[in-house]
Amino acid sequence: MSERQGSGAMAGNKKTSAAQDASKTDVPEDFDIDMGDPETEKAAVAIQSQFRKFQKKKNRDEKS
Repeated sequence: MSERQGSGAMAGNKKTSAAQDASKTDVPEDFDIDMGDPETEKAAVAIQSQFRKFQKKKNRDEKS
């Protein structure tokens, strides 16, 4: 019986990875980002700011 349960678990994993693969194919192949757009610059600055905060927090946690 344990063999059947094991193969069922593996089949479940395969279904999960197949679902993940399907979601990856929904991503558009190519897209344009207007780097001159002020909104893009604001978004980039916000992302960088959050990333720096994350790095500082991570470094602080590692030292503790």
